[in-house]
Amino acid sequence: MKYALYPGCAAQGATPELYQSTRAIIGRLGIEVVELAAAACCGAGVVTEAHPDMALALNARTFAQAEALGLDVMTICGTCQGVMSAANRRLKTEAGTLDRINAFLAPEGLAYHGRVQVKHLLWIVVRDIGLARLGALVSVPMQDFHIAPFYGCYILRPSWELGFDDPENPQSLERVIKAVGGEPVAYAGRTKCCGFPIILEKEAIAVAMAGAHMNEAKDQGADFMVTPCPLCHMSLDIYQERAGRAVNRELHLPILHVPQLLGLAMGLPPKDLGLSHHVISVDSILAKLEHRRTHPEPS
Repeated sequence: MKYALYPGCAAQGATPELYQSTRAIIGRLGIEVVELAAAACCGAGVVTEAHPDMALALNARTFAQAEALGLDVMTICGTCQGVMSAANRRLKTEAGTLDRINAFLAPEGLAYHGRVQVKHLLWIVVRDIGLARLGALVSVPMQDFHIAPFYGCYILRPSWELGFDDPENPQSLERVIKAVGGEPVAYAGRTKCCGFPIILEKEAIAVAMAGAHMNEAKDQGADFMVTPCPLCHMSLDIYQERAGRAVNRELHLPILHVPQLLGLAMGLPPKDLGLSHHVISVDSILAKLEHRRTHPEPS
């Protein structure tokens, strides 16, 4: 199983632990990657608003690089997944768009022919690898953990451009949580916006949004949250102290990336998963796992 890895910007900047943990687990999952080291930013929706053709060209350039390798693109960012899926759909379905955008790529000797799919790591685990195989790789079940999934916006909507999960009642994260032995937490905020898109303009509103979701997850018994999007991770982790003040609560809610959850369940060392990079400590998770390791339940 081989993919062209598109890390995106956040995983190589503000959330390097996402890139590190992805690299740590993919071999165990049977995934081989060729990293698209020359790829540019997907535009994160911002470039699309200012210059739609520029955004299409940026993404077509990435698709062309993957297509030349004969590989589909693997993303590890929910926002990249949404933006790239939308771009790919336009390039494949809008008359004349692919030819127009390929004119931007021609000076670099590139052309995209519409033969690439874009798949988030979460989707690959659920569909291509399968949850039975994932379960067989679990050596440290996440039992006794109540885990709140947080999808974010871009990996679910618009559904006609993504087509992987139900945007109103998604289940892919819940299925992964169960496969590694955890108990999914049901709460309304799991499919709502984290606030990141407006955090630079309206920080008070943005952190209040994130705080409301974490507050609700805590009320439903969550030990920690897991998200497939590094921008959501930033809202929930980096801004958590401010979010807590917005809802008048000390949240102390660890936020994991999907590959970190999988890595812990596979028994990988915390240092290999970049768990020391988080603003909100994950020590409560590690302490419980260590106690289970040193005090195994009698069989």
